[in-house]
Amino acid sequence: MRYDLSVTLELPYEKAIADVRAALKKQGFGVLTEIDVKATMREKLDADMEPYVILGACNPALAHRALEVDRMIGLLLPCNVVVRAVGAERTLVQALDPRVMIDVPEREELRPVADEAGKRIRAALETLTTP
Repeated sequence: MRYDLSVTLELPYEKAIADVRAALKKQGFGVLTEIDVKATMREKLDADMEPYVILGACNPALAHRALEVDRMIGLLLPCNVVVRAVGAERTLVQALDPRVMIDVPEREELRPVADEAGKRIRAALETLTTP
């Protein structure tokens, strides 16, 4: 089962991060956290990897609707968006597919929230690839 929504951008990593933030904002998502995975791995494990960041994005209205159905759904909210370099001028952007909110807890009543979240995430990703 695929659990991601992904696009590859012909953009350098730093530019892609700024564009991803802007695209998410246009769809009502704020970025609450940012984890620089590369820096963390270097600091904690002395391990090197490609530039890789996890953006903790949230659409408060959608999160509230989902939490009203199931308080444990906070564990599965489609909040993580990964931005990682796949070369000097290419960047992969991956977002958690909101359908996991339905599939994992087997809560069909979450479908309207997952559908709307998916629509907004897809729209954000599409704006990144549309000239």
